[in-house]
Amino acid sequence: MPGLETQVMYVRGVGPRVAEMLAAKGIQTAEDLLYHLPFRYEDRQNPRSLDELKPGEVASVIAEVRGAALLRTRRMPLFELTIGQGRLALKCIWFNASYLEGKFHAGQTIAVYGKVEPSRSTSNLKMIQPQWELLPDDADDAETRLLEVGRITPVYESLGGSRLASRWQRKVLFRLLDSMRGAMPECLPRAMLARLGLPDRETSLREVHFPPEGTPLTELQAWATPAHRRLIFEELFFLELGLELKRRRMRERTGVSFATTDTVREAIREVLPFHPTAAQKRTLGEIVQDMRQPHPMRRLLQGDVGSGKTIVALQAMLVAMENGYQAAMMAPTEILATQHYLAARKLLERSSRSYRIVLLTGSLDEDRKRQTRGLINRGEAQLIIGTHALIEEKVEFDRLGLVVVDEQHRFGVLQRFKLMKKPNQPEPDVLVMTATPIPRTLALSLYGDLDVSVLDELPPGRTPIVTRRVPGERADEVWEFVRKQVAQGRQAYIVYPVIEGAKDDQPELDFSHDEATAAPEPVPPKRTRKGKTADLFLSAKLEANPTAKSGLKSAVDMHEKLRTGPLSGLRVGLLHGRLDADEKEVIMRRFQRGEIDVLVATTVIEVGVDVPNATVMVVEHAERFGLAQLHQLRGRVGRGAAKSYCILVTGDRVSPLGEERLNAMVRTQDGFELAELDLSIRGPGEFFGTRQAGLPDFRVANLLRDRKLLEVAKLEAARFVNTDPEKSEATEAERASVRTRLKEAWQRRYGLVEAG
Repeated sequence: MPGLETQVMYVRGVGPRVAEMLAAKGIQTAEDLLYHLPFRYEDRQNPRSLDELKPGEVASVIAEVRGAALLRTRRMPLFELTIGQGRLALKCIWFNASYLEGKFHAGQTIAVYGKVEPSRSTSNLKMIQPQWELLPDDADDAETRLLEVGRITPVYESLGGSRLASRWQRKVLFRLLDSMRGAMPECLPRAMLARLGLPDRETSLREVHFPPEGTPLTELQAWATPAHRRLIFEELFFLELGLELKRRRMRERTGVSFATTDTVREAIREVLPFHPTAAQKRTLGEIVQDMRQPHPMRRLLQGDVGSGKTIVALQAMLVAMENGYQAAMMAPTEILATQHYLAARKLLERSSRSYRIVLLTGSLDEDRKRQTRGLINRGEAQLIIGTHALIEEKVEFDRLGLVVVDEQHRFGVLQRFKLMKKPNQPEPDVLVMTATPIPRTLALSLYGDLDVSVLDELPPGRTPIVTRRVPGERADEVWEFVRKQVAQGRQAYIVYPVIEGAKDDQPELDFSHDEATAAPEPVPPKRTRKGKTADLFLSAKLEANPTAKSGLKSAVDMHEKLRTGPLSGLRVGLLHGRLDADEKEVIMRRFQRGEIDVLVATTVIEVGVDVPNATVMVVEHAERFGLAQLHQLRGRVGRGAAKSYCILVTGDRVSPLGEERLNAMVRTQDGFELAELDLSIRGPGEFFGTRQAGLPDFRVANLLRDRKLLEVAKLEAARFVNTDPEKSEATEAERASVRTRLKEAWQRRYGLVEAG
């Protein structure tokens, strides 16, 4: 009898060759196969009849094959299938589907699922690109007929072409569940399940794969049945349990207990360029309180653009330096690292104390790197600012007390720990900063092992930014407005989505991916590995769509056109990611000193450029950018007392999602409100513009859909960890089962908890 840990090749109906195909999909054990859940269900108990169908609805239909033909057109081959019930008929059409020729013959029974559309033919209705499945006939065995018709039927993502499609999976899973009847181990305490009203594990898996008669189809499609909720909760519970244990173990480690004497407080006051806001005082208090503790601090400092995170972080670094320790700040780009270096040097010039600050980036020549590493190793540099070069093996700190990681999501979760490992020394405190407001749902999972401080107040003098959207045909008015602002002594940014017109190696290509030019005809939506529908445009890469890409204006081309055309006579600079670090720094400093009036750039200026005199941000092809990017770009202006403007210039075609983003930008400047909307539009996996390396690859849960269960899971995990075992509702055997599950399955998947 197979167990959950049984290698999938030994499951009945699989074998070595199929097991290789399944391994490519991440399915290696019987458990992995059982947690490969249906992405939708078809009601084959009560299928829709053709006379009930209405254009615009999505429906499942079971009918008889009447005829099929492959039609050769000038553009592409079309496969046309006619199915019918009595005198009524429905036409099904697939594009580029020569592979379907010969698969159908009259009299077969077929199930199709898709959107019903009006047809000009005699059948009146049609489906474009429907999903389909041939149903059993009298030649099939009784088990096949049992699983395919007369029931709510699960539909799976294929695990390897037509051979491993839904019919094969249904049969293998049915036999696997039957062989494990009554022998599947439970991994959650039964008292917890009873209190939450959730079924046991075996019942849940059985009913998710083969729903009992009477299960509401709407609940199944929404993953809202008790069986679904149990499996979702299980996944989120172990995620939060791992994070809770990580927090607890961190509190058991030896850290640096920093003193906050009058001398330290005076050092902080000396460098403050302005009176801190209440939010800055509160967050610094939370950070310093952590730094006083004997265990390592792990805190996330989250604040909207312009909220003053850097000055708070610098004050925290001063606490470390005044205690005789080194402080390090790691930034994702050289421009941002250089910006922090220059800002820190300027602020620390106000101090009566002498601090040595060094900058370490990958582009420095080897002699300079060697010299800088020597200063760090000997403890002669108190404040070290750099890029990922700081986590190279050659870099050894003398007495590292505090690590500040800026724009953490650009590194990946595991990288932030590399700085901490130093034999025979206490672990440094870690402060993670982000200007990307993170919805609570993501913060609970992505940063669940960190305590969170939120800067929710802008410093005085930051004026609201007027945001407007303008169609591309009115660009001349925009350039005239830019000229007027420059005439008043102001400066402007003009941002483009690509560096040059037809290059493929452009690091700034980082769009929302929902604007790609649509195919001539509808195509079926892509599916994620876990079977959930992924938006066609979200999963498309713009680079793969030359038609969409060729219409984009580029920074290099427009720099020349603007310099010699609408903005002639002004000092127009160009900044993009392909310039070397020295060129970027020179251009950035010239713009900061006011030697450049208008800076044409790509999203390389999304973070790290602070120019209080800049009052205009023009974003061309604004519909091509994600909300987080647009909000970050807008945050580059409004940093001085003068009124500032963000002008979103749009192309000819704006998708419905593009309209939603642009309207939100005009409506609000609240970064947290925009972040929630961004999460709902793009989904958790794409929230940061590129797929987040540290975000768990859930098999069952969806952070957007399952927010409430995530909150419940977090509370239950804390309750489980922090309850005295003698007073726990779980037996010792159940607690051991939970620990085993966490160690064996969840450490392997997420690396949440160290082995041991």
